[in-house]
Amino acid sequence: MKKIWLLVLFLGSIVISTISAQAENIIKMSTTTSTQNSGLLDVLLPEFAKDTGIQIKVFAKGTGAAIRDGVDGNVDIIFVHALAQEEKFVADGYGSYRYAVMHNDFVILGPAQDPARIKGMTDTSQALKKIADAKQTFVSRGDSSGTHIKEQELWQLSGIPLTKETIEVVQSGKTSTRSFLQPAGLGKWYMSIGQGMGSTLTFANEKQGYTLSDRGTYINYKYGRPEGLDLEILCEGDPNLFNPYGILPVNPKKHPHVKFEQADKFAKWLVSEKAQAMIADYMIQGKQAFFPDAIPNAGK
Repeated sequence: MKKIWLLVLFLGSIVISTISAQAENIIKMSTTTSTQNSGLLDVLLPEFAKDTGIQIKVFAKGTGAAIRDGVDGNVDIIFVHALAQEEKFVADGYGSYRYAVMHNDFVILGPAQDPARIKGMTDTSQALKKIADAKQTFVSRGDSSGTHIKEQELWQLSGIPLTKETIEVVQSGKTSTRSFLQPAGLGKWYMSIGQGMGSTLTFANEKQGYTLSDRGTYINYKYGRPEGLDLEILCEGDPNLFNPYGILPVNPKKHPHVKFEQADKFAKWLVSEKAQAMIADYMIQGKQAFFPDAIPNAGK
């Protein structure tokens, strides 16, 4: 009987050790919905797991919410696209460092009939002004994401009157305020829906309105799904539409519980020649979705 109990205890200790080791090799990452919706993570993460044994649990949300996850220590690493906020995240001590990973660009989408007549414009701020002047439906993510932050910058450049909206947000039992700028006309021609990129594209498609999107998610929704998307790129090529992505492990000096070693491995893997080539080679229906920044010529 004693031998049986010893065997049970021995096997139990093995099971506990195995579970503990497996848990140690799972890290949490908050990232923007655009990396998720584009399908890129479905290619990168399995390869990283194969190379290192480390699994990544993804929480896809707006960049603002992803950065707040890092500030609160809810995740081990963030992968986002709002350069000024990323630099502040590191400067404030919440991020250990930032690696430039890749970029694509933003585009203004709209219906083929283009009632605001912006097709072919490369000055995004003036294109937005024409949409506002014509009071044509514009759908905003309104979620403090990197795309929403960029949209607000572009509205400011347009010179049209803006209003400041402040809302209260409760997250993990904590109440905070969020402020953002928007044109007059909320609920009339300007729709702020507080959703991710995929939902925003779907809503804009239903309304046959205009919206700002990252190119990767647009390509995936337009060409990577059977139902497609009945919106066209009408304004592109403005330097103000450049959209860089960074990877930032959470600083263990701020949050000692984070799995920095594993997060650091992922960040370094993401800027390796192998991962950068995978990013360069990632196509949606023959169209390149992202361009590597750590090794610009990777994959060529």
